Amino acid sequence: MPAKNVGALSSKVQTIKEPSLAPTDCLNRIESLQTHPIRLMQHQEESLALGQQINHIILNSSDAKSVLQQIAQVLGEAFAVDSCAIVITNEEKQQSQEQIGYWSNEDIVQVVPPQQKSGVEALASLLKADFEPLAIDDVQATARTGNLRQWQELSLPLRAVLKIPTYFQGRQNGVIALGRFQRHHWSDSERESAQIAAESVAIAILQIVQTQTIASLERYVDNSTQYQNAIDRLIMASRTSSDLNHILQLAISGTSQALQVERGLIITIKYTDPVFRHRPTQTIPKAKVTVISEWFGNSQLDASTVEASDSAIAANINNSSVVNQSFWLAECSLCQQALTTSHPPLIVNSVAELGEIDPQTDVASIFDFANFPNVLMFPLESQNAIFGFIVLQQNHARLWQSEDLSLLELVSAQVSTSIIQNQTLRQVQSLVEERTAQLQRSLDVQSKLFEKTRQQIDQLRQLNQLKDEFINTISHELRTPLTSMNLAIRMLRQPGIPAERQAKYLDILEEQCTQEINLINDLLTLQKLESHQAPLNLQTIPINTKLNELAQMFVEQWSEKEVGMVLDLPENLLSLQTDSDSFDRILHELLTNAGKYANPDTDAILKASQQGSQIILSITNIGPAIPPEDASYIFDKFRRGQGVTDQAIKGTGLGLALVKSLVQHLNGTIEVVSTPIENSSSAQVCFTLTLPQLSASN
Repeated sequence: MPAKNVGALSSKVQTIKEPSLAPTDCLNRIESLQTHPIRLMQHQEESLALGQQINHIILNSSDAKSVLQQIAQVLGEAFAVDSCAIVITNEEKQQSQEQIGYWSNEDIVQVVPPQQKSGVEALASLLKADFEPLAIDDVQATARTGNLRQWQELSLPLRAVLKIPTYFQGRQNGVIALGRFQRHHWSDSERESAQIAAESVAIAILQIVQTQTIASLERYVDNSTQYQNAIDRLIMASRTSSDLNHILQLAISGTSQALQVERGLIITIKYTDPVFRHRPTQTIPKAKVTVISEWFGNSQLDASTVEASDSAIAANINNSSVVNQSFWLAECSLCQQALTTSHPPLIVNSVAELGEIDPQTDVASIFDFANFPNVLMFPLESQNAIFGFIVLQQNHARLWQSEDLSLLELVSAQVSTSIIQNQTLRQVQSLVEERTAQLQRSLDVQSKLFEKTRQQIDQLRQLNQLKDEFINTISHELRTPLTSMNLAIRMLRQPGIPAERQAKYLDILEEQCTQEINLINDLLTLQKLESHQAPLNLQTIPINTKLNELAQMFVEQWSEKEVGMVLDLPENLLSLQTDSDSFDRILHELLTNAGKYANPDTDAILKASQQGSQIILSITNIGPAIPPEDASYIFDKFRRGQGVTDQAIKGTGLGLALVKSLVQHLNGTIEVVSTPIENSSSAQVCFTLTLPQLSASN
C-alpha cells in the first residue's frame, strides 16, 4: 500500500512505552531512522510474501479454527514473536464460543501455566472488548488502570503486546495480537508491517465468515428438510394408525434422528389429584412419572418411513431398558425443575448447571445422567397443563437453535394431541363397555330376584331365631335368679329352721339378687355406651400394681379349677391415663372369661407392654378352640359359643359385648386369635387389648 497511508494508519496506534531512553539508545534510534526508506521497502516485500502465505492457507484449508491457527503461526514466525492470536469480531456471526486462532513459540511454551486454555479465552474476550489499536512495551511497567489492568491479570505470560484491528471495506472483522514474553519496544516498522499484514488477515477472516455462513445456510436448509419430513411422517402416522405406541415411537425416533441426538424419551405425568394440573402453583404435586417411549442412537428402527413394521417397533420397545418404568415426581429434582420452570423447555448442558441437585441421588436413574449429561425437556401440554415431556439427551453440550425448538414445539403439539385423543378414545370405549355391562346387569336382575328373595327369607328366619334365642336367654337369666330367690324366701318362712340354714338361704338370696342387679346394670351400661352417654373419669393407673392385684385375686378364684396365672411385666413401671372403672371392668370380664374356659391344670398368661404411648395387654389361656364361624360374632350381645350350654358354663352372653363397648369407649381396640395346638382338641386363645393415653381433650 502507499507509504503515506501506512504512515497515517500507524500514527493512530496507541503507544505505551517504557521509561525514557538513554543517550546511547537515542543515537541508535537516529541511525535507524536514516535507513527507514530501505527497510520500508523490505517490509513491503516481506508483507507481500506473508500475504501470499496467508492466501495459500485459505485455499488449502476449510476449517475455520485450523485456518486461524495456521495464520497465527505464520504471523508469529514472520514477526519473530513468542505468541500470536487472531480473533474474529464479526458482529453478524453469532457463535457459542469465541473464534480464535492462537499460536505460541514451542521453545517457550513450557513456561505457559496449566490454565493456558482459560487464559486464551480471556485474551479473546479482552481483544473483542476494545477495537482500538494498542502497543504495550511492558505490561508490568504500566500502571494498573482500565483495560491495562486486565492485560496484567491474564494468566498468559505476556509482557509486550501489539494489537492491530483488521478491516474490510471500512468494517472491522477481527483483531490481531502479537505478544512477547519479555518486554519489547514495538518499532514503527513492526507496526506498519503488522498493519499491512492485517489486510490479508481481514480477507482471510472474510473468507472464513462467508464459508461458515454458507455452511450454516446449507445446514439450515438440510435441517429444515429433515424437520419437515419428520413432521410429515408423524402427521401421516397419526392419520393412518390407531396404535399410540407406533405413533410415539415414530415421533421420538424421527425427532431424535432429525436433531442428531443420542437418546430420546417420552415420559408422562399422572397426577394423583386430577384437579391439581389446572392449579397455578409452585408446589410439587403428588404424581407418577412413567416412560412410555424410548429411542437410542444405535436403534435398528428406521423412522424414515411411515410403514415401519409393528414388529420392529415392538422389538425396539421390548429392547428398551426403561420403557414402562415409573417413579414418583418427588423422587426426581430434574423433573420437578422442568415442571416448575417459568421458561420452558428446561435445558441442562452439564452437571454444573444442576446447582445443588445431585445427579446420583436427586435425578431418576432412567435419565442415565452419567452417560448423557446434556438434557432438554420439552413439555407436553393440554389446556395449559403439563402432562409429560419429550426428553432429548446427548453426552456433550449443545447450543439449541430456534429452528430446533420450533420442531420440538410442532412434535410436542402432535404427540400431545395423539395422547389426548387416545385417552379420550379409551374413555369413550370404557364408557361404552360400562353402559353395556349395566345393560347386561339389568338383564340379570330378574334372574337374581328370586335368589335375593330367598336369601332375605333366610336372613329373616335367622333374625327370628336370634330373637327367640335372645328372649329365651334373657328370660332364663331373669327368671333363674328370681326362682332361686323365691325358693330361698319360702324356705326362710318355714318355722324352726336352724340358724346355719337361715344364713345359707340368705346368702343364696343375696347372691341371686346381686346377679339380677348386675344383669340389669350391664344392660343399662350397654345402652349408655351405645348411645355415647357414658362419661369419662380420667385417672392415672399404675399398670404393674393393678395387674399384680388382679392376679392374686383371680388365682384364688381359680384355685378349685387348678388354673394358675403367669404375669409377664416389663421391668420399667407402666402407667395409663384412662377411665379407671371402665379399665377395671374390662380386665375383670376378660380374666373371668379366661378362667371360665381354661382347661384345668393350665396357666393363663397376663402380659403388658408399651408401644409408643399405647399400652398393650394380652390375656392368653388354653381351652376350647373358637370356631371361625363363632369368631365373627363373639363380641355380639347374647351370643355364646357352641356347646357352652351343654357344658353348663355359666354366662349371659353380655360379658364380651360389654368389653368391646368399653374398649371403644376408651378409644382402644380388641381382637381375639384362636391358635390350634398340634395333636390336641384345645387351642391357645389370646385376647389382645390396645389402649391409648387419654387426655381431657379426648
